[in-house]
Amino acid sequence: MMSGMYKRILVTGGNAVAGDGLKSTVAKGEYHGREFAFPGSKELNLLDAEATKKFVADWKPDAIVHFAAISGGIQLTIDHPASVMRDNILMNFNIIEAARLAGINKVLTTSSAAIYPLNTPVPMKEEEMHNGYPHESNYSYAFAKRLLDPMGKAYRKEYGMDIVGIIPGAIIGPKSNFDAKSSTAVPALIRRFFENRAGNDPLTVWGDGSPLRQFTSDEDIGRIAMWCVDNYSDSQMLNVSTAEETSIKDAAYMIAEFLGIDPKRLAFDTTKPAGTYRQTVDNGKFVALSNFKYTPARDTIKRTTEYFAANYPDATKLRL
Repeated sequence: MMSGMYKRILVTGGNAVAGDGLKSTVAKGEYHGREFAFPGSKELNLLDAEATKKFVADWKPDAIVHFAAISGGIQLTIDHPASVMRDNILMNFNIIEAARLAGINKVLTTSSAAIYPLNTPVPMKEEEMHNGYPHESNYSYAFAKRLLDPMGKAYRKEYGMDIVGIIPGAIIGPKSNFDAKSSTAVPALIRRFFENRAGNDPLTVWGDGSPLRQFTSDEDIGRIAMWCVDNYSDSQMLNVSTAEETSIKDAAYMIAEFLGIDPKRLAFDTTKPAGTYRQTVDNGKFVALSNFKYTPARDTIKRTTEYFAANYPDATKLRL
């Protein structure tokens, strides 16, 4: 279908970071003349198959952007591997099956860079996703997200649906998960630094800060999803993270700067695990097709930090 022909777009996970990123671009008028629904889990319980079918049938979208997921930091998947796997698989099947039954042909699914096998050469290419076992710490989440690839291909073959998939890495934005028990690196540092910004006590970061990560703007992910809905129809999932790599150390110093914290207070505890050095994905296929221009990581981290500082501890505006 030609660009812009999908007029009613249902976006799952509307209150989480990726959904909020797309919502922000819509609010800026970037998709004039198109109607969006951004239900949260209270409005659309994707774990309930019948409720999902009813919501989709009643709202009658002509395309679905499926962002919703159960995700978080490593501790969440270590403590709750079965729940994480079960809930992600159920949500994915329920929304795709609801789309099929409602006659909705176009569905965009969202995987994760966590799907890649532990020893995949970097930068990681899409063809490597099934070539080994993922990291033991998040295997249940990784396999649930990896399953989106054969799921999309199976529904394409049997039902002729135009299911496409994207593989983002770390998505950063105002609606990042800031929960102290389940957040990932940057949101966790933002919250901890903000809560302890007063005084002169050291602010400790695990490891030496050397690991490199690709921090992609939530708004960029929203734009990427819509580009793929309008312009992409291949079964090959696409890596869509920014190519820019930022070290945890640099991110920590940026956050301290944006919060007005003396950088001398930062202490890197090398007795603690630092994490995998590089988890870089190759976004070459997507960029060659779209010529997409990414937001610099510094701008993304600044916007997220400033939003958190302006709204803490309001749980209606922050995911705490």
